[in-house]
Amino acid sequence: MFFSPPVKLVPPVFRPPSEANSLLIQVTIGCSNNKCTYCDMYRSKKYQVRDKDSIFEDLKAAQLFYHKVGQAPRRIFLCDGDALGAPTNLLKEVLQEINRLFPQLDRVGIYATAENMLSKTKDELKELSDLKLNMAYLGMESGSDKVLHKIVKGNTAQDMIDGTRRIKESGFKLSTIAMLGVGGRELSKEHIEETARVLSEEPPHYLSFLTTFSVPGTPYHKMEERGIISPLTSKELFYEMKGILQNLQLKNLKESPKIIFRANHVSNQFPLGGVLPRDKHKLISTLEEWITSTPEGVYPPRPATM
Repeated sequence: MFFSPPVKLVPPVFRPPSEANSLLIQVTIGCSNNKCTYCDMYRSKKYQVRDKDSIFEDLKAAQLFYHKVGQAPRRIFLCDGDALGAPTNLLKEVLQEINRLFPQLDRVGIYATAENMLSKTKDELKELSDLKLNMAYLGMESGSDKVLHKIVKGNTAQDMIDGTRRIKESGFKLSTIAMLGVGGRELSKEHIEETARVLSEEPPHYLSFLTTFSVPGTPYHKMEERGIISPLTSKELFYEMKGILQNLQLKNLKESPKIIFRANHVSNQFPLGGVLPRDKHKLISTLEEWITSTPEGVYPPRPATM
């Protein structure tokens, strides 16, 4: 059973699907970039780093709550969008308090951007990893600099490679997200090739795909309305996923000989999963079947919730 402790959360709050049962603690509010054209997650918030006393109050309230119900969290996730961008000393003190209050904890997770992975030294990241902050989630979105510029991601493809390498070498497990259709029909070929290149150069431990839907009110939606970005049909989205997987030439798999692959986000039309490189041909074969059975000109249904 999952219990919801009475911590102070400034909504809206988001976390990865794999952190569904984690205790959520806000270290930062909002997103320091907050310019990605497709994203409306944090547009209602002004970015700020919470003060240590407020974070500690939440941790203590959670500890008392779990004690009362006779349970304890196995995982904690630090919100919001790029909490890894908080000062290293603050993160260290928060993690030390987490370890004091929840000694049985398995791990702490966090969203990360290439920018804040690279803003910390390898030694700083290693210190955080040693304190159980060792699961990071990177929204890479694309390996194409043209696509990244178009969606105002704030990072380059090389930043993604360098940040991935640094955080892996510091003891973190990394889960990377790529977005199908994010470059539109105009940049689909480049998105496929460059995303595969970046992932091949420095593979994450976990890889997931989600489907891009333009959210009303975002710049991305306005660009789509003006014809600057053309959304992909279901068949074209399957082609993108197949193309990226087909072009993967995985290197540097010494520390982790496999990549857990998932495309089962609520935005994806059909769930798909496996282990790379072992299941590469099987995954491609499934996608070829979907492509063959999908009519031309059909767009994926928008999920009720995302």
